Amino acid sequence: MFSLEGKKAIVTGAARGIGKVIAEKIAELGASVSLADVNKATLDETVNGLKSKGLKVIGVIMDVRDNNSIRQAIEETASAFGGLDIIVNNAGILGTSKIEDMQRDGEWNRVLDVNLSGTFFASQAALPYLKKSSAGRIINISSVTGRNGGFEGSMSYAASKGGVIAITRGMARHLAPYKITVNAVCPAATETDILKGYTPQQVENQCKNILLYRLGKPEEIAGAACYLASDEAAFVTGLMLDINGGAYFG
Repeated sequence: MFSLEGKKAIVTGAARGIGKVIAEKIAELGASVSLADVNKATLDETVNGLKSKGLKVIGVIMDVRDNNSIRQAIEETASAFGGLDIIVNNAGILGTSKIEDMQRDGEWNRVLDVNLSGTFFASQAALPYLKKSSAGRIINISSVTGRNGGFEGSMSYAASKGGVIAITRGMARHLAPYKITVNAVCPAATETDILKGYTPQQVENQCKNILLYRLGKPEEIAGAACYLASDEAAFVTGLMLDINGGAYFG
C-alpha cells in the first residue's frame, strides 16, 4: 500500500459516506487529515471516532457554497498542520428532478453550486498552499454520470459532475507548471446514504447498467483517491479514474 507519511490533507464532505472513508484511509497511510463538512454534529462524531483509532485528524466547518467559509476552513487546516499538500473535493449532493420539472432557482442552481462551484472554489482557496508543496495534489470526486450522462441521476447532477471533469482537465493544464497534479475519480453508484434520494427501483436500474451488477463500496473509491494522493502518482495528471464496475468504458 502507498505511504502518505508526513502529508497534509483536507477532504471536503468528510463527515460521512465516501468522504469519511477517504479521510480515514488517507490518515491510515500516515497523513494528517482535516475533515471538512457543514454538518457539525456528524463531523464531530466522525472526527472523534477517527481520533479514537489513533489517527491524526481534525475537523473544520466548511460550507462549499460560501467562499468565506471555504477560505476559513483551508486556512485553519494549513495553520494546524503547517501547510497543505492534498485536497480531495468530495462534497456533493444528489439531484432527482425530471427534465420537465427542473427549476433554475431550485435544484439546478443548488446542485451546481455545491458539486461544481464548491469543487472549483475550494481548489482555488487551497492553491496558495499547494504551490508551496513539493507534491501538490487536487483530487476531485466526479461520477460516471459526468462521463455518460448517467442512468437515473438528474440533469443537474449530470451537468455538475460533467463540469467537474472539465475543470479537472483545465486545472491540470494550468497548474502543471507548479507541479500540482489534478485528477478525478469517477465512481458508479456507491453504497452510501446519498442513495436514499433514489427509489429502490432506481437503485436496481443502476445495478442493471453495471457489468459487475452491484453497487460500489466507499473503500474502493477511497483506494483510488489514496493512489492519486501518493508519490507513485506523481506522473499522473488530467486523469479520469473510472471506478464503476464496467458501467462506462472510455
